[in-house]
Amino acid sequence: MDATLTLQDNLHFTAVPDSGYVVHLDTKAQEGGASAGASPMELLLISLAGCTAMDVVSILRKKRQNLTGFEIRVHGDRATDHPKVFTDFELEYIVHGVNIDPAAVERAIQLSTENYCSAHAMLEKAAHIRTRYTIINE
Repeated sequence: MDATLTLQDNLHFTAVPDSGYVVHLDTKAQEGGASAGASPMELLLISLAGCTAMDVVSILRKKRQNLTGFEIRVHGDRATDHPKVFTDFELEYIVHGVNIDPAAVERAIQLSTENYCSAHAMLEKAAHIRTRYTIINE
């Protein structure tokens, strides 16, 4: 897996991974940027959520759960001192659907966090990760 980051201006970079999709990275004006993209730490937070979200949705579909929507909310707490690493994460899986089985949701989250999500496997070595879920029957 490879990616190339190219400086655009100030601290605004474009990143192009193997997939070819362009991602903008930047930081806030008070930190020398122009807020033209997500910060690297925001992308790390998004990566954790995206990795496990894709797993959970795929697993729930294989379990023939009638999903009508899905959302994941992720919160990360960071250390106050540099390098300001993440110390804790909380993931809330919000599953919308018809007759969603809570046991299927719990198992999908378990499989993702214990077996499949490489971002979770890597980050749990450095920070505590909590999960919870909400089912919204429609």
